[in-house]
Amino acid sequence: MDYRKFLGKVESAVLPYFGGGTVDAPSRRLRVATPVRPGWWRFEVQGRVATARELAGPEGLEALPRVRGHVWGNRLVREGAVAEPLELMPEEEPPRLALVSARRWHDGSLVFDGLEFEGEAEDAARRALEEGQSLSGAKGVSAALRAAFGYALLEAASRALAIRFAPAEVRARVLAVAEGGRAKAEECLRHLVAEREAHLRARAVREARNHAERAAAEARAHTAQVVAEAMARPQPGRRGSREDPVERAERALQSAGARLRDVRRLGGNRLEVTYAFMDERFISIVDADSLQVVDAGVCLAGADSEVTLESLPSVIREAIDTGVLVITRHA
Repeated sequence: MDYRKFLGKVESAVLPYFGGGTVDAPSRRLRVATPVRPGWWRFEVQGRVATARELAGPEGLEALPRVRGHVWGNRLVREGAVAEPLELMPEEEPPRLALVSARRWHDGSLVFDGLEFEGEAEDAARRALEEGQSLSGAKGVSAALRAAFGYALLEAASRALAIRFAPAEVRARVLAVAEGGRAKAEECLRHLVAEREAHLRARAVREARNHAERAAAEARAHTAQVVAEAMARPQPGRRGSREDPVERAERALQSAGARLRDVRRLGGNRLEVTYAFMDERFISIVDADSLQVVDAGVCLAGADSEVTLESLPSVIREAIDTGVLVITRHA
């Protein structure tokens, strides 16, 4: 068999491109030769490299799982008050809180499919939002629509109070916000601020204590030879320095169900890692050799150093599931 013919084989595929350096085909992830604007593109695929040739219409959606929910911005709010990013939205923006359907693409992303037939509940929710009212006492409003309404209230309060929030931080309280209205939304956001400020105070105390401990350790008599030997000894759990830490970070996140978005090298042999997990974007700082967490980017009550980049997503999942997630590092 002439393997050169196989390696040189060129295929054509219509795929949704969401941006970045890769695009997902049904069975594999491909590297994009030249990034283009997000959309449905006809790609020329050779090996593991895809080259965008022309814009195309969606293909293959009918065979994919359908997900229904209500639009909030560029997210689809579905059962459980989960607010997932909705990719490749139409040029004409859907009405607020519109009932839509999406398809679950092979990489887990939700791709917009179309508008669904609405009832009176969506109109009632839109009117309540326009008039600054709550949904308390409203009939026939599904839990997903109530959640989308609550997120919209929080978004309005966020702009007014200049307090950022991520949907996963408020998921456990969003239905209460829908029932309580604007006052409840503001209360929820101020609670987030209090949690973040408490985290910063506790971190400052820990850093001061660590600084004092380091100063005391440095004051003790150590010879230069002892210091050199200590620095030369391999650190427990560290891998060989020949392996690219960015590749190890990507593998660690992938094994935990997260997806690497960006890596920035910092001083002190550290990496700033940006990744997507459970429909949210997180930024953590880790040691480049061991991938031990230096700053999780979420409140872990001072236990950041007890987890690694590979185990951090499971900790985040538990925080989301129990309604205690507080994000401390935003882009």
